[in-house]
Amino acid sequence: MTIGHQIVLSVRNLTKAYRSAGEEIAVLRGVNLSITAGERVALTGESGSGKSTLLHLIAGLDQADSGEIRLDDTLISDLSDAGRAAMRRDRLGLVFQQFNLIPSLNVRDNLVFQSRIAGRHDAAWHAELVERLGLGDLLNRYPEQLSGGQQQRVAIGRSLAIKPLLLLADEPTGNLDEATADDVLALTRDLVTRTGCGFLMVTHSTRLAATLDRHINLSAGLVA
Repeated sequence: MTIGHQIVLSVRNLTKAYRSAGEEIAVLRGVNLSITAGERVALTGESGSGKSTLLHLIAGLDQADSGEIRLDDTLISDLSDAGRAAMRRDRLGLVFQQFNLIPSLNVRDNLVFQSRIAGRHDAAWHAELVERLGLGDLLNRYPEQLSGGQQQRVAIGRSLAIKPLLLLADEPTGNLDEATADDVLALTRDLVTRTGCGFLMVTHSTRLAATLDRHINLSAGLVA
């Protein structure tokens, strides 16, 4: 796979602390990280090491204490709440362990939800996603009628429908059995290559981490 030279994500000297029982707990102590277009990166670390915190900061769901996060040429800390929401809608794909599908919408409408509200629906790309993800026979079903692996494939398709700059995934295979996890991640790797977006995946599995282009570890609040 060819990885581009364009840096789609740049994290510099990022810190974040929380207060718990009157005590300040430093979670991130100066994290540095860059991801280029088309690069697929796994992030591992012990429970409580700050992996999900880092993803939430990158997604603009929380604010860092210091440091900077740039998505392409945009400094996320400079954005208003509305600006961060627009960034998530238009430029980021987000996939979580809990599939977060809209239960009242069928598969077809879940798939196009983000691209429609972003004004970036591409019918040809949508059709390719449906085919590549094996969802053609499921379009009229609702989330409750799907297996876990099928729901996660819909969630991945929805996130990639906008052709994001960056796909963030937080334990996307955590609720799946090993064979289904392998299948879902293989599809995701291929589709990330197809779109050329950056991909950052938090996982507890060193086995799955080894299938991506680069594997980094978060320990003691720093990227090793």
